[in-house]
Amino acid sequence: MMRRAFIAAGFAFAALTGGLATPALAADAPPPVTAQDHILGRANAPVTVIEYASFTCSHCADFHNTVLPAFKAKYIDTGKVRLVHRNLPTAPANVAAAAAAVAMCAAPERYFDVAAVFMRDQANLQTTGAQPWFAAGIAASGKTREQIEACLNGPTIRAALDAQIEGARAAGVTGTPTFFVNGTMVMEHSLEALSAAIDPLIR
Repeated sequence: MMRRAFIAAGFAFAALTGGLATPALAADAPPPVTAQDHILGRANAPVTVIEYASFTCSHCADFHNTVLPAFKAKYIDTGKVRLVHRNLPTAPANVAAAAAAVAMCAAPERYFDVAAVFMRDQANLQTTGAQPWFAAGIAASGKTREQIEACLNGPTIRAALDAQIEGARAAGVTGTPTFFVNGTMVMEHSLEALSAAIDPLIR
């Protein structure tokens, strides 16, 4: 049942995720942060960093696994930055989109727990396959398998993911991870590159 649900979700989102490398005709700032976004950090932080990422992107996994802990300690835990995570599924797009949907279907306070599992275990996709990977994400979601299935098959999740994808396209995002620091695009994911963009804004 769960395998069928994930396959269905993957194919449902495949139409949304085709051709993601095509640049937008006119780049703009990313859409403003809303209550529907998934955010780490204080709402009143002086700097907002929006990350567009994919759960099947190796550079995204590198950021989350090796850079984010230090970034969080330096900026998020100190109240200087809030990090907004948005999804832009990349190849294999059906797997990435289904993973994004699972994370978005999780209990709100568990979104980043699911994201951490998917990024941590990303390499397992090449060895054990997608099903154990999805199962680990669901285990971190704070919901039952049945609740996640119902959400995946519900009317709102596709629209929510579609909005993130279209927002990325409108902002001129052509690859992942891509960051916006108070609206300015930063395509490098090292702590040094992000610090160079952030530090002048908080001095």
